[in-house]
Amino acid sequence: MTFSLRQLRLRAVWLLILPFLVFARPTPSILVPGAGLALTGALLRTWAAGTIRKERGLSTTGPYAHTRNPLYLGSFLIGLGLTLAGGRATFVLLFIVFFAWIYGRSVRAEARLLYKNFGEQYAEYASNVPVFVPRIIPFRVTGEGRSISASGFRLRRWWSNREYEALLSVLAGFAFLIAKLLFW
Repeated sequence: MTFSLRQLRLRAVWLLILPFLVFARPTPSILVPGAGLALTGALLRTWAAGTIRKERGLSTTGPYAHTRNPLYLGSFLIGLGLTLAGGRATFVLLFIVFFAWIYGRSVRAEARLLYKNFGEQYAEYASNVPVFVPRIIPFRVTGEGRSISASGFRLRRWWSNREYEALLSVLAGFAFLIAKLLFW
C-alpha cells in the first residue's frame, strides 16, 4: 500500500499526538505563549485557505505574496505552539524534526508540480518569494502573469477548503491541555 504525501502527513502525525497526550505537562507559564503561537498559525492558515483557489491558478496574493507556503507555515506555528504548551522539550524537538522531514518532502513535490503547471510564471514567483520564512514587502506579479487569487479572502472559500477542521483541532488540543492542567 502506498500513501500520498498528504496521507502520510495526516497519519504519521498520530505517532506524535498519542504519546504527546499522555506525557504532556502543561503549566500556565508555557500554555499562554504556546497558545499565542498556535493562534498566529491558525490565523495565517485561515487567511491562506480563504485566499487560495486550489487547482484554479497560481496564488500570489494575500499571504502567498509573503511566503510560498503559508498553509505549511501556519501548520508549523500551530504544531510548535501546541508542543511548547505541552511542556516537554522532547516533543518540541520531535515535532521540528517530523515537520522538516514530512513537510520538506511535500514542499519540494508541490514546487515541481507548480513549475510543471505554470512554468515561467511560477519560476518568477519562486525566485522572488521565500519557501517558508515570509518576506516583509509583498511580492507583486509583473508582466502578464496574474494571480487567480486576486479577489482576496472569501469566507466561503475558507469553508469549502475545510479549514474549519484545523481550527477545531487547535481548539481541541488546547482544551485537552487546559483540562490536563486543571484536573490531572
